[in-house]
Amino acid sequence: MKEKLAPILILIAAILWGTTGTTQALAPETAHPIAIGATRLAVGGIFLVVLVLIMGKFNFKDWPIKTTIWASLSMALYQPLFFTAVSITGVAIGTVVAIGSAPILSGLLEWLYLKIRPSKVWWYSTALSILGCLMLFSNKESVYVDPVGIIMALGAGLSFASYALISRNLVKNHSPLSVVAIVFTLSALYLSPFLFIYDMSWITSFRGVSVSLQLGIMATGVAYFLFSKGLAHVSSSTAVTLALAEPLTAALLGVLILGEYLNVTSWVGISLLMLGIGILIASSNGPRSKDVEAQ
Repeated sequence: MKEKLAPILILIAAILWGTTGTTQALAPETAHPIAIGATRLAVGGIFLVVLVLIMGKFNFKDWPIKTTIWASLSMALYQPLFFTAVSITGVAIGTVVAIGSAPILSGLLEWLYLKIRPSKVWWYSTALSILGCLMLFSNKESVYVDPVGIIMALGAGLSFASYALISRNLVKNHSPLSVVAIVFTLSALYLSPFLFIYDMSWITSFRGVSVSLQLGIMATGVAYFLFSKGLAHVSSSTAVTLALAEPLTAALLGVLILGEYLNVTSWVGISLLMLGIGILIASSNGPRSKDVEAQ
């Protein structure tokens, strides 16, 4: 039963991540994107630690410190790399390169380090999803391809892929709630200097508090807890491909809440994204041999 629910948990996590763009658009104008990212991790980390303490889930016996540090560094690096890429080369290109490259990089990392070759179904569904992602963002008019921005976006994709691969080893042997609490608390500490570099006066307003709580609790704490629960039962490459539901959610929320317009190509992209994710969920509910093939 847990194996069947795992892809659904990851899908729900991705949907929660997809709310971040809309939430940030509703943030005070003085809120810098990197400051929002740092605040998001800080609130999420505090929320998760409090939750772990209340539930009594902390157990440091045989805790892999080196692995935890690498996981937290990967998550901490993702925030500034992604936001910098978006600011340099635009939301469309930055998002497509970062999120679209993550599944491919995740599959390659599994192949190189775990000697696990993703299945043909994974390649087909990932190709469909990435193509859908490209078509979805084709409606954005302001596109500027900057080499530095592309490198930053690829770095963000690699950071997320690395986080998924490393975290999978952690959640297989430890409570997912404890794992995300420790990882995100460390990530927040790494990014804490940004809270002193940028103007943080926006966080004292009602809108600032609302945005911080939504991003920190729902889009970070709850989302990554669900992601980690699902990650214990599927491969990291499958999990990262399912996470492509994030831009799908963001696009639909943009239409419904922010009044954004999507052209026909973008709607076809949404259909391909949904098809690719649906195929992967269906295949993930089968035997483990369908998920990956031993090299």
